[in-house]
Amino acid sequence: MIERRQHERTSRSIRVEMRHPAFGTLIGFTMDISDGGAQVQVENQPLPPVGTEVAVLFRKVVGPINSEPVTMRVVRQFRNTVGLVFVA
Repeated sequence: MIERRQHERTSRSIRVEMRHPAFGTLIGFTMDISDGGAQVQVENQPLPPVGTEVAVLFRKVVGPINSEPVTMRVVRQFRNTVGLVFVA
C-alpha cells in the first residue's frame, strides 16, 4: 500500500470538542495527530458525515490548547472514529 500522508503522525490522546450547528458539540479523543489533521475516537455519539466542516477545540486537563476553534473537515469515518484535516 502506498503511503500518501505528507505529515508525520504522533500518537497522542488529547480531548477534542467538535462543534457544528446541526449537531451541537461532540466530545472525543485523538488517537493520533499531525500537522495535517487528526484521527479522533468518539464514543456513543453519531458521527458527522464526510465533508462536514466542524469547529474544533483541543483541550488539556487545565485548559484549551487552542483558544479559538480551528476549522477542520471530516474526510473519513469508520465505526466510532473520524479522520479530520485542517482547513486553511
